Amino acid sequence: MLWIKALHIVFVASWFAGLFYLPRIFVNLALVAPDSHAERERLLVMARKLYRFSAFLMLPALALGLALWLYYGIGKGPGNGWMHAKLLLVLGAVGYLHVCRRLMRDFEQLANRRSHRWYRVFNEVSVLLFTAIVILVVVKPF
Repeated sequence: MLWIKALHIVFVASWFAGLFYLPRIFVNLALVAPDSHAERERLLVMARKLYRFSAFLMLPALALGLALWLYYGIGKGPGNGWMHAKLLLVLGAVGYLHVCRRLMRDFEQLANRRSHRWYRVFNEVSVLLFTAIVILVVVKPF
């Protein structure tokens, strides 16, 4: 079980590393001058690669987490309301990655309507999700 737990932590941290940085690329894309096609394309290539990397790492993170929950009973039984809250936040992180994909497609189609300031705030959502998930897992407040 400890190997599964360790790998789960590694994959979750790696997945979130992508979630932390992908919106930062969006901040830079929102700041690119309209006539700077090379810079825009370079940032889009980076965003595409990082999105694929994050989406790929999300799968083993979720699979290993499910194994810990379903096969080893972590978070089951009375007094484990924290697990329900964590699962809700994990669904939020999955949704956040899908929103990132939609935003990336807007940049690809030259349809971005948001400012770099909006992306700076959006960038913090993943940090809040990660912080809340870690607190729930470690502190188990309910």
